[in-house]
Amino acid sequence: MSEQGSALWQMERVGKVTASRISDVMATGKGGAPSVTRQNYMAELISERLAGFPYETYSNAAMAWGTETEPDARAHYEFVNDVTVEEVGLINHPLIENAAASPDGLVGLDGLVEIKCPNTATHIKFLQTQKIDRRYVFQMQWQMSCAERAWCDFVSFDPRLPTNLSYRSKRVMRDSEVISLLEDNVREFLSETDQTVINLTSLDADNVVA
Repeated sequence: MSEQGSALWQMERVGKVTASRISDVMATGKGGAPSVTRQNYMAELISERLAGFPYETYSNAAMAWGTETEPDARAHYEFVNDVTVEEVGLINHPLIENAAASPDGLVGLDGLVEIKCPNTATHIKFLQTQKIDRRYVFQMQWQMSCAERAWCDFVSFDPRLPTNLSYRSKRVMRDSEVISLLEDNVREFLSETDQTVINLTSLDADNVVA
């Protein structure tokens, strides 16, 4: 299994709906109209399928911070819970083609862990409310669907705060209704994507006006 972030892992994800973008699939516009977010994500996947390589994305300081800090957060989680986290690459959905997830780790036989290393304001908000952003709930439920797991521990970690405030976790249980909703939407999204790719590849290049 390829390592997350590697060139092989990136190629394995080409053209597939993944957990980190599942909220884009679920996005709706006003009155339930198609959202720009959903349309843009579909365009990215179409580009990947036609070109055969990953769509170019941007990286910023916050993303770099998360990548650098995640190993410490994982180690802290392992220590607090007396567990070993098994790092994994891409896990394809057992029933839906071109759908997958890359959890931050497998825990035991039934669990997953999803690690966030946000900015301090976001971490403090989680400390106070223990409320998980809807997009991360969708992400974890999709991971549980792909990995066939029963629960996922959400971890928020910010080592810039004192040790007693730097870490919090909250367990999210598998929700069959939410997973069913996600799967239905992913199937519809992928069907539209497939049809658009077919339509584009069937265009007669000689008839395209320059």
